[in-house]
Amino acid sequence: MSRILVVDDEETLRVLVARGLAMDGHDCMMAGDGAEALEVLMAEKGRFDLLLTDIRMPLMDGIALALAAKREFPDLTIMLMTGYAEQRERAKSLETIVAEVMAKPFTIAELRETVMRVIERSIG
Repeated sequence: MSRILVVDDEETLRVLVARGLAMDGHDCMMAGDGAEALEVLMAEKGRFDLLLTDIRMPLMDGIALALAAKREFPDLTIMLMTGYAEQRERAKSLETIVAEVMAKPFTIAELRETVMRVIERSIG
């Protein structure tokens, strides 16, 4: 199906999200923070259908990552996740480059449905 880069500093959540998306046949790579994710994006030449990243992370947060990723790879679809209301407010200013902001906590079913919708919207 799609190639997805999953970025979250919480390893348990990162693995859970990647496994949940793999249930739909997606090929997921993972990174533990924005800086690592940017290295992966550069090494892979941006060949992902979706960048799915948490907002609040050490080193480089998801918003800085989204801005850098979109600058380097303008066609990359980006989806943010956060459990913090103030972070969702910060993300509103990025609505031209971010396809969706998903509130944590979420179920795997909600995640799978939202990711599918975002990917379908980016294709069509």
